[in-house]
Amino acid sequence: MELTDLLSRVPLSALQFLMRLSIGAVFWQSGMTKIASWQTTIVLFRDEYAVPVLPTELAATLATMIELSCPVLLLFGLATRLATLPMLGMTFVIGVFVYPEQWTEHLMWATILLFILLRGPGALSLDRVIAKNLFGWK
Repeated sequence: MELTDLLSRVPLSALQFLMRLSIGAVFWQSGMTKIASWQTTIVLFRDEYAVPVLPTELAATLATMIELSCPVLLLFGLATRLATLPMLGMTFVIGVFVYPEQWTEHLMWATILLFILLRGPGALSLDRVIAKNLFGWK
């Protein structure tokens, strides 16, 4: 058996789970840092991030809510495609307005999120269990 044959046996669902876990961990850690010191978070949003249009407190609150809710949904594979949308929006805002010089890192985040959005959470997800039980999908 060739190495490529062996590698092709790794189920896509395992990779989908690892992608959900890894990108979720990035956002979760950021959210945990924000709630560890809310005053520092507000100062960062006011002075360093300076997101246009949104008031500082609203931008900080929205970002933190996304970072602490969407990764949980990704981990369990629940409302997975929907959960990627605010994370993609945040990635865009960060990449364009906050840290454009770090575009390669944000492109990596966006690529993982787009893959999950376009291909779904995989078999190792609550979305799959729900679809199978409610709608008889495979």
